[in-house]
Amino acid sequence: MKRVLFLLLVAAPALDQTPAEQGKAVYDRHCTACHGPNGTAGERAPAIVISGATGALRGERSEAQILDIVRNGVPGSGMPAWKGRLTEAEIASIGAYVHALRGTALDNPWPGDPVRGQQVFWGEGGCASCHMIGGRGGVVGPDLSNIAAQRKAAAIQDALTKVEHRVFGDGGVHLPAIAPMDYQPVTVVTKDGRTIEGVMRNQDHWSVQMMDMDGGYHSFDRASLARVTIRPGSVMPSDYGKRLAPDAFKDLLAFLTRQGTRPAQAGRADAQ
Repeated sequence: MKRVLFLLLVAAPALDQTPAEQGKAVYDRHCTACHGPNGTAGERAPAIVISGATGALRGERSEAQILDIVRNGVPGSGMPAWKGRLTEAEIASIGAYVHALRGTALDNPWPGDPVRGQQVFWGEGGCASCHMIGGRGGVVGPDLSNIAAQRKAAAIQDALTKVEHRVFGDGGVHLPAIAPMDYQPVTVVTKDGRTIEGVMRNQDHWSVQMMDMDGGYHSFDRASLARVTIRPGSVMPSDYGKRLAPDAFKDLLAFLTRQGTRPAQAGRADAQ
């Protein structure tokens, strides 16, 4: 009896997993043999999530239609009916996963304690030295006040853990390439011996504009500079998963994936 109970506990999903995380596990286990990872096209089946802002207009099925196909299959095709082979909860979790692939972080915030995550943001995480939320914080990096309405939860996590990461547009759309971050580290040495560290803002044949790490803006004539060194990458650290304790990192993500407001839906009167 104890052995059976142990096996049941191992097979059960983690209690702190979101429905989307559970759905990803189900999708990876049963669907990637035909469809590609993360809802992309595979060798034997089409994409579930179409890349591009007009995907829905180009024939992307609704989440309800996808769940109906998962349950009942597609006659005359290689798509089997999973009703009876998967539980209704597993099928519903696939729907949550598809929603996560299409939605922003506000639709699928990270599990954890956002109150504790706010303390990490303003404290040990050091995020506020570069980033602003609600008019408070630094200006070297982008304002994060609406980050969860603009980015997917996975993209926010990647920004904290990967040197190069894909940026997703509104609605979770995949961009075809990694967008330039415009936060390249730069060191400027003037001919009178000053050295300024910061991030590049703009440059041309005649001038260089940069922001120092305290948020001060500088514009130089190139004729006044002895050296301009632009380093690859970004000033944004990419090792938060290691520099923070696991619970602190999880709570920071819980806080960041809740920062923002949903776009106002146009009322019927506006549409007329």
